[in-house]
Amino acid sequence: MATHTTTAVSHYHVQKKRRAQFLEDWRRYRQTVVHGTDVPLLPTARGLRTGVFAGADGDRPTRSMDALVHELDQGVTSTLHRHSWDAMLFAVAGRGWTEIDGQRIDWGPGDSLHVPAWAWHRSGNENGVTARYLSFSSQPMLETMGMAILEDAGHTPVAELPGRPGYSPGVDGDDPYARRLRRLARDQDARRSGRLHTSWDDLELVNTPRGTRTTFLLDRAIGYQASGITMAMFEIAPGRGQSMHRHPGEAWLYVVEGKGHSYLGPEPEGGETYPWQKGDIIVVDHFLWHQHINDDPEHTAKVVRIHMFDSLLETMRVLCDPLVLFEEPPEHIRDAQAGDPSTVDWPAMTRPTWP
Repeated sequence: MATHTTTAVSHYHVQKKRRAQFLEDWRRYRQTVVHGTDVPLLPTARGLRTGVFAGADGDRPTRSMDALVHELDQGVTSTLHRHSWDAMLFAVAGRGWTEIDGQRIDWGPGDSLHVPAWAWHRSGNENGVTARYLSFSSQPMLETMGMAILEDAGHTPVAELPGRPGYSPGVDGDDPYARRLRRLARDQDARRSGRLHTSWDDLELVNTPRGTRTTFLLDRAIGYQASGITMAMFEIAPGRGQSMHRHPGEAWLYVVEGKGHSYLGPEPEGGETYPWQKGDIIVVDHFLWHQHINDDPEHTAKVVRIHMFDSLLETMRVLCDPLVLFEEPPEHIRDAQAGDPSTVDWPAMTRPTWP
C-alpha cells in the first residue's frame, strides 16, 4: 500500500522557524564571562562535587564544547566510566591521580591530561587537601550527531572491563573500501598511542609577537592525539595586553592567575569590555575582535586557552571561506598594542594556587 508523508506546513516555514529558534536559544544562553563564584558545585554519584561553567547539564547549554569543574575530597576515588568523546583536564588545586585504561597518572596544580574517547578512567585523592580540576570536552558536538554515549562501571576492577571498541586493520588494495580501512586503522593506531600528561614542571614559555609568552599544554604539536580540542597557556605581563585578533570558532579562556579585562566586538573599535579574575572563564564568540589586558601593574596573568580548531573548523571550513581562520591588525599596530615581551622581567614559573 502506498503511503505519503506530509507536514502541516511547508519545508520553508519549518526551516525558517527552526533556524530562528536556534539563534534565539544561542543568544539567550550566551555569556561572555562566566564567573567561578557563580558556578555551584553539587555532589554526584561518581563521588565528586561537580559544577558546570558551560554545558547542557548547567544553565548555559552549548553546541561545541562543555566546561566543568570537579572537586575530590581526601580519601575519595571516583567511579570508573568511559564515553565516546575526548576530555581534557586541567588541575588547579591539591594533588590527585587519574587512571586511564589502568595507567595511573599523578598530578598537581597546573598539570594537564588527555582522556581519549572510550578510555576507562577514574580519579582519586590520597592527600589531605581537596583536589580540584577542570574538564573540557567535545560532548555537546557528539550529542548533536547522536553519538554521545556514556557508560559507568562503578568500582568494577579495570581488568574485568571491556577494552576500547575494536577496529579492523588495513588491507591491501586500491579500491575505496580498502583505502577507507587503511585510513581509519592508521587514525586509530595514532589516537591510541598519543600522549596523556603534561606536567607543570616541564613547561617552558616562549615569547610571541603578540606581547605574551606561551606554551602548549595539550596539542598534536607535542604528541597528543585528541579529537580536535587543543589547550595552550599564555602569560600577560603586568599592565600589558595581548594584541588584538579574531578567528571563527569559539575560544574559551580559563583564568589561572591574575585579573584584567577583555575587549570584544565585531570591529576593532566600538565593542565592549568585560572584567575577569582568577577562576573565571572568558567565552570569545565566533569571529569577534578580542584583546585580553592584564590590569595588575605588578603581577602577571596566566590564562589557559581551549579551542576546537582541528575538529569544528576543519569540518566547517567551507562555510568559513572566504573568512580567514586567523586575523590580526597590521604588524605596526599589533606591535604597538602588544609591546616587546623580551623587555619584560618574567617571573619564575610556580604552580598555581587556589583560591
